[in-house]
Amino acid sequence: MSATHGIGGDPEEALALARRVVEAAEAAGADEAEALVVAGESALTRFANSEIHQNVASAEVYVNLRFVRGKRVGVASTGRMDDDGMRALVERAGAIAANVDELEDWAGLPEAGAPAPLPAAWSDHTAHATPELRAEGARAVIAAADEAGVTAYGSFSHDAEALAVASSKGIAAAERRTSSQLLTVTMGPDKGTGYAEQCHVDATAIDAHAIGHEAAELARASANPVELAPGDYPVVLTSYAVVDVVDMLGYLGFTALAVQEDRSFYEPGKRVGSSLVSIADDSRDPAGLPVGFDAEGVPKQRLELLASGVCRDLPYDAQTAARAGVTSTGHGLPAPNPYGPFPTNMVMAAGDQSLEDLIGGIDRGLLVTRFWYTNPVHQKKVIITGMTRDGTFLVEGGRVVGPVRNLRFTQSYLDVLAGVEAVSRERRCIKGFLGGSVVPAVRVSSFTFTGVTADN
Repeated sequence: MSATHGIGGDPEEALALARRVVEAAEAAGADEAEALVVAGESALTRFANSEIHQNVASAEVYVNLRFVRGKRVGVASTGRMDDDGMRALVERAGAIAANVDELEDWAGLPEAGAPAPLPAAWSDHTAHATPELRAEGARAVIAAADEAGVTAYGSFSHDAEALAVASSKGIAAAERRTSSQLLTVTMGPDKGTGYAEQCHVDATAIDAHAIGHEAAELARASANPVELAPGDYPVVLTSYAVVDVVDMLGYLGFTALAVQEDRSFYEPGKRVGSSLVSIADDSRDPAGLPVGFDAEGVPKQRLELLASGVCRDLPYDAQTAARAGVTSTGHGLPAPNPYGPFPTNMVMAAGDQSLEDLIGGIDRGLLVTRFWYTNPVHQKKVIITGMTRDGTFLVEGGRVVGPVRNLRFTQSYLDVLAGVEAVSRERRCIKGFLGGSVVPAVRVSSFTFTGVTADN
């Protein structure tokens, strides 16, 4: 598969298409118009029961049009690029705009300068990745599982896309991006499970051998877990658990819409975390999955969400920025967007300790590999319920002494931030539900577990 075939690898062609759509919308009577084009190719190799069982690839084009008449905004999308498809798109968006209610606080489409070039967002290695490369990675994971006497499940995926935004307000943004992800869950015969993941712009930078061995060793080490009484325990959370913490904070609190609707914990200058916790939203950091601009074509700004535990910056899109009398920070999502802006490239500052050092600081507590099935209970307090998964271990005297059954929890993630007492120097890029985040492992003074899961 080559992602450079056709529009899938050519941002200038994507931008030319976006401009044609905007021109057609203006000709149809739009006062303002904005077109987002995403043209990409994706490929995925899946494995289960330690065998490769599926290899798929797809090429898709998505065109999204925002058609504005006065304060009425119509949004329509299509997967067609031909003239008839474009005409139908404009007609639908125009008809919607003619029939929806006015947005009383509509301030118009954003204006912005051109984003700076972002070569770190693209890798030819990923764009030209073959099924053989993915199969080779899957085989490395399976071989590690076989060696440990466990069974491997997972996937190796690649994405390459050209993105462009054009608008009647002069925005003309275009770039190409790639990403790849290898993840695996391993299962042993005695209720042992493991997990490992790596994400990168460059598919050839993913170390499948290391990912396979990490997950396999976790599955072997977590076999025959014992039951531990619920309660408050100091914990070490690996990067796979920390990514859920930062994602929930971004989703529930670090968003201008939640602040404007009084749903967020955020207050500028308010301390919500330990002085060891600093979190930025940095879309240009090459350690993550770089992005140059948002779905409105506005260049993404680097934001200091938390500086030594203190709230600083906040993500805005065009609409929330207009309400606040500020400018967009480049965090808009594709229209129609009822959710508001989110930080999608979070980077948590590293500390100075190894994972062994973090564990060594616990007299009696737990090492948690990751969280599963987490859901909000209280938005403002960021109280989350969920469970541990794929390797939960008892720590005594600074050493891991054995596996325990997975535990359920109901815990404020703000309290987790406040309780951070040590941070690892190693960080990982992990795909959470908000995007690619770069996160370390942390030691937290107390974490509340409310029950034991019914199975493992």
